[in-house]
Amino acid sequence: MKYTDKKKNIEIVAKNIELGDNIQFGNNISVSLKGNFLLNSNSRLGDNAHIRGNNVSFGKHLFNSSGLRIGGGGRNGPNANLTIGDRCTIHNNFINVCESVEIGDDVGLSPEVSFLTHGYWQSVLEGYPAKFAGIKIGNGVIIGYRSLVMMGVEIADNCVIGAQSVVTRHLTRNGIYAGSPAELVKWIKPLTRQQRIDTLVEIIESYRPIAEYHGIDSDISVHYPFVRTNKFTFNVETFAYFGEEDEDTDDLRDYIRKYGIRIYTERPFKSKA
Repeated sequence: MKYTDKKKNIEIVAKNIELGDNIQFGNNISVSLKGNFLLNSNSRLGDNAHIRGNNVSFGKHLFNSSGLRIGGGGRNGPNANLTIGDRCTIHNNFINVCESVEIGDDVGLSPEVSFLTHGYWQSVLEGYPAKFAGIKIGNGVIIGYRSLVMMGVEIADNCVIGAQSVVTRHLTRNGIYAGSPAELVKWIKPLTRQQRIDTLVEIIESYRPIAEYHGIDSDISVHYPFVRTNKFTFNVETFAYFGEEDEDTDDLRDYIRKYGIRIYTERPFKSKA
């Protein structure tokens, strides 16, 4: 199958192509796969994406800024597969798919993060090493600027990887890791209910001057875990929502996502000018 958009210089070639509803493409996108390509609903693939391999699947609510590269050495093999879950944010990353890469839901890859699934050079007959192994990233992981994840690594759910780190081994418990090689910096200690309430109130209070600056006169109320603004209500623990959305409610959703409270709806994140 082939999908093209000559105006945007887009060409997607794959055995099967599945494009969800309400997707966005940037310019200069080249996809050439032996297997299947899936870009799920409410997702954006930005400018200058270059994708090679076997099967590549992006979940719902993907946001890619620009400059994504998928492929590299070994991209023509049957294990050259990439799966990215729902609600992920990625940038100008390099993901080598010599072996399969699995990325969970709610994962962030900061700019210039790279994944390598193979390593070799000198002859193994002379005693030098060669390694080929996939990578698995759990849910809720954030990998900091210019970090490198090496072949065979598995990262547990909800880990934080500091900027310019090199992850060389499994990280089996959620925590904050940094360095080369990445080592534990801090365990994550859950907040009490009262601490959660106090923190949420502080976030909403810090938003009020932003709302005024944006010309928004919203009626915002907090009844933990619910926040109501105009006719729109969301739950900060489950991220569920209901009611009517508008540009003012979009602005609040966009503000609180910087605190990791990402309420995904059919409308994109957008602050008012």
